[in-house]
Amino acid sequence: MNPYEKYADVDPTQLDGHVSTRSGGSGNCVRVARHDGHVFVTDTKDPSRAPMIYTAAEWDAFLGGAKDGEFDL
Repeated sequence: MNPYEKYADVDPTQLDGHVSTRSGGSGNCVRVARHDGHVFVTDTKDPSRAPMIYTAAEWDAFLGGAKDGEFDL
């Protein structure tokens, strides 16, 4: 099942999550919350928008790439 369909009734703003501290207070940051083996990423400027939903493995691969500098511009 598509995670967007499976979690259509989940309000990501009600999940215990973490807001990035790198925004410097400008509001340009994301909120990350884990739920039921998935990671929900929401835009703090517009929490009404649908979250991006990743499996734990996808999220771990992204974090590993970021830590290794794969996305450095």
